[in-house]
Parts: sequence; structure tokens; C-alpha cells
Amino acid sequence: MRYEELTDLAQQLRVDAVRAADAAGSGHPTSSMSAADLAAVLLAHHLRYDFDRPDHPGNDRFVLSKGHASPLLYAMYKAAGAVDDDELLTFRELGSRLEGHPTPRLPWVDVATGSLGQGLPVGVGMALAGKRLDRLPYRVYVLCGDSEMAEGSVWEAVEHAAYNHLDNLTLVVDVNRLGQRGPTRHEHDLTAYARRLDAFGWHTVEVDGHDVEAVDRAFAEARSTVRQPTAILAATRKGRGVAAVEDLGGFHGKPLKDAEDAIVELGGPRSLHVDVQRPPDDAPARRPARARAPELPRFEQGDSVATRTAYGHALEALGSARGDVVALDAEVGDSTRTEFFAKAHPDRYFECYIAEQQLVAAAVGIQTRGYVPYASSFAAFLTRAHDFVRMAAVSRAGINVIGSHSGVSIGQDGPSQMGLEDLAMFRSVHGSTVLHPCDANQTAKLVAAMADLEGVRYLRTSRGDAPVIYGPDEEFPVGGSKVLRSHGDDDRATIVAAGVTVHEALKAADALADHGIPVRVIDLYSLKPVDADTLDDAAGATGCLLTVEDHHPEGGLGDAVAEAFSDGRPAPRLARLAVRGMPASATPEEQLRKAGIDAQSITAAVQLLVERVVTP
Repeated sequence: MRYEELTDLAQQLRVDAVRAADAAGSGHPTSSMSAADLAAVLLAHHLRYDFDRPDHPGNDRFVLSKGHASPLLYAMYKAAGAVDDDELLTFRELGSRLEGHPTPRLPWVDVATGSLGQGLPVGVGMALAGKRLDRLPYRVYVLCGDSEMAEGSVWEAVEHAAYNHLDNLTLVVDVNRLGQRGPTRHEHDLTAYARRLDAFGWHTVEVDGHDVEAVDRAFAEARSTVRQPTAILAATRKGRGVAAVEDLGGFHGKPLKDAEDAIVELGGPRSLHVDVQRPPDDAPARRPARARAPELPRFEQGDSVATRTAYGHALEALGSARGDVVALDAEVGDSTRTEFFAKAHPDRYFECYIAEQQLVAAAVGIQTRGYVPYASSFAAFLTRAHDFVRMAAVSRAGINVIGSHSGVSIGQDGPSQMGLEDLAMFRSVHGSTVLHPCDANQTAKLVAAMADLEGVRYLRTSRGDAPVIYGPDEEFPVGGSKVLRSHGDDDRATIVAAGVTVHEALKAADALADHGIPVRVIDLYSLKPVDADTLDDAAGATGCLLTVEDHHPEGGLGDAVAEAFSDGRPAPRLARLAVRGMPASATPEEQLRKAGIDAQSITAAVQLLVERVVTP
């Protein structure tokens, strides 16, 4: 398109954004209007994308990080012929694909956006996949707002992109000066942004965001820059083109009051169509998803092996069998044991350093390209990335997250290092799977099973060595459990445990048997989905369930068991042992005893329950 036509296309995008928000009675048209020239130039001159083949391996990727400007994105889709005008005007309606913030209900949207500060970190993951995995020349464009440049996650991504020389990544910052409640921190001071980005090693271009010729040159400069990501810093005006709202506060997130007059002021509706450039058809197909079944490590019963160590060996084996498996770590690979994968498959290992938000975001970005990521860190530190995990679910992303060093059983490091909230965090995520193995063979089998699941999958591992109680040929279906002790109808109570507490429960069961109190012990390694049938059978047989967990009482194993009886079926007597106080430094054995979740505490709790509750 000639520059005059690009300007006209930008006006069309503005008009359609106004129309969509007006039809919905809500939305963010002014935020869309500021970036319309940037979007027009990108769509017509630089983006290479086949809208008929959103899975084309050579497609460029576009992430609208300022997801509230979704009317602009949908107007772009209309200009490209991907949606028609009737669908555009269903914006925000029940059942419409055009949601208030973009989601992958649309085939051209790779990830959900709207939680600000996430688009660039995810874009970094996409760019890493392009450089190191796909090895294809597609580019990744991220359009963000100036307000979200205050988010720490943005700067994690900025440093990571520069460190990895991601010259296939272009960040476009719509510096429209106004946030939700007033001016942004730097308003229109482009140099303030440039200084910060330059310091991290980015190439920056400052531009008038409403000068389509200058914007066009900026995109071309980004394409020609090597070994540096590029940031186009575009000064724009919120509500551009409508005098009643342009560069004025108080209109964020509101449809225009006089939409018809605004549309006239913008030159009226248009029907320009953009033939978006398509990527070359000779882009190679991705490698096969599966080469063979993994030869998982086998551990001998009676040995003592940490579940984190079993995880590392299993992941290495899985990587040998599947070329689509990748591993990411937050600079603790010697502790999480992802170092085993890194040594065996360095081309598919991504060191994210101590930046847990970028860790999860990179995994989300990489999985959009068809890979199966395993992202690992200490369970305690994953709480920093909770919003990225939450948005991963909104994105329908398939990622595996592994939290090591969980619970008080890590010992002397103290409470800052103890993951005691992680099970609750991941169980609360929509569509998630939460697994907590207790021994090495169980861990290996679950690591392999995770690769073929959907959604967010979480595996909790432990620091210390633990007895191997299962044989290497035992199977552990997701959603299942294992009954490790049972005396049939003679069982007086049921102990439900997971992870390190399984071994304490078994010791307690032996001690109780010596006291003439037979109990049932269930290893509930799958906390979501949970094995409700086995729990129901135990409830019917014993009438009393005691849960024992190395986790806070809120949201973990105890709640998972209680929820299994929330469907109206008769509920048994439920009691729980959990970490209720604030831990301090101590040995692992002392920690378990202090928290009241060791074998002695379990034994005492069951004796009390049998005496006061179960016995008539």
C-alpha cells in the first residue's frame, strides 16, 4: 500500500474499533485508536502470515500484549478478511469469539493477553523457539502499552531477549501517555524508555507513531538489525482522530459517547482489504512429535533416591525418546536435576536464570510452536509466577511445571525456601493436573505421563532421599492412587498421604499394627484429578480418614480429599495433619516432628481418633 492508503487503513481500524465498542457498550476504543497506524503498517507491509493456515510453520507471530486494545486486533482481522463485519459487531457478546481480551478461541491468537506485562515474556519464548528449535526465519512482533512497561516481568524479558541476541523479536511500545487513571510514569518521554532498553542491549528506534512512513522505516530497520532485539518506541495520542477524547484523561475503558459523530470525524466506515504477505511455502515441517517410547530409569526397591533425582533422569530419558520435549530452568538445575537433561540435550535446554516469570512465560511461548516444555524451579519460588500460570490456563497452553524442594522436609534452609503453598496454587488453576510422587519409580512414570496430558501440569518433588517402595514396572495412572496397607474389614481408620508423608504413614501403620490397630494407607499421588472411588471405598470401610501433608492445611491434600466428598455422597469423619505453624531451621526429621506430620504424630493422631471417634 502507498502511504496515503496506509493512513486510510489506520482510520478504518479506528472506525471499526469505535463501532465494535459501541455495539458492545464497553471496551477500550481509545487505547485501540492510538496504535492504529502502527497496526496498519505492520499488517500491510511487514507481517507474513497465512490466515488460512494459522499452523503454518513459517508464519510470523503477533502478540497483542495490551490485550484491552482487542477492538484494534479484531479490526485488523477484519481488514485481512479473517472475520466479517457481522462478527466484528458481536464483540463481547455471549458466545462470540471476539472476547473482551483476546484468547485462543480465535485460531490466529496464540496466547491469551490482558494481564499486562505478559506479552513480551511470552514473545521471548516464541522467538527462542524460532532461533533454537524451529530454526526458521519467522519474526515475533509484540505490541505493548507504555503503562505495562512498569511491570517487572517486562524487564525480565528485556534482559533475556538481549542476552540471547533475539534479533527476530520486535517490541512495539505504544507510548500514548495516558494510563487508566492518569498519565504514565514517563508520559511522552521516549528517550526515558530508550535509555533503559539501550542499557539492556536492545536496538531502539524512536518514532512518531502516527507518521506511517516513519513507522514503516522503523519496522524495516528492525528487520535489518542483527544480534539485537529491536524496540520501536512510538509516541502516539490516545483516542487519536476524535477531538473530544484525543490525549484526554477519563476515557480509558469506555466506549465513545457520540460514536456516530466520532465515526464521521474519522472519515466514516471503509472497506479496505489487506492481502497480508504469506510466508514461504518451503518452510520445513516440524520434527516428529514422538520417535519411540522412553526407556525410563529403573530403581531398585529398597534403595534410597530423591524424587527430584528421579525426575532429572526421567526427563533426560524422555528427551532422548522425543524430539519435542524441551527443558527450562531458573538457575537451579543442579538442585532440580534438570542438569541431566542439559548435558544430554543442550540444544533443547533453556537457562532462564533467576526469573521465574520469564521461566513460565518462555514455556508458554515455546509450546505455541508445538513443543512440550518442562519448566523447573524450587516450589517456593514458583509463587512469583502464579499469574503466568493462571494465564497459561486461559491460553489453553500445555506446559509442565516442576517444583522441587517442597515442604518443611527440606530441613535447615528454613521457611523462605519451603514450598508450602504450591499445591493449593496449582490445584486452583482451571483444568490443571497436580501430581505428588513419593518414590523414584513413581516419579519417572508420572514424568513420562505428563508429556501427553493437556493444560497446566504440576509435579511436586522432594529434596531428600526416600525409600524406593514401588517396582519399576508398577503403573501409576493419572487420577489414581495406591493402597499400600489394608487389612480389609478390620481396618479401623485410613491414612491418606502423598510424597514424603507416605513413608511416615507406612511407619505409623506398622507401629499401630503392633498396638493392635490395623489401618489402611493410601498413597494419593494424584491430587487433581483425585481418586474419589478409592477414597469412597476407604470411607465406607473405616469411617474415618486422616490426611497427612507436608503443606499448609489450606488447599492441599486435605482439601483435595474433602472435596471428593462434596458431591452429596455420605462423608466420613475427616481429620488432617498439616504444617500449621511457621517453620524455622532444623533437620528434616526435626521439621516433620515439629510440624506434627512424622510417624510418631500420625500414630498418636490415629490412636486418638480410634479411641474418641471410631470406637463406640
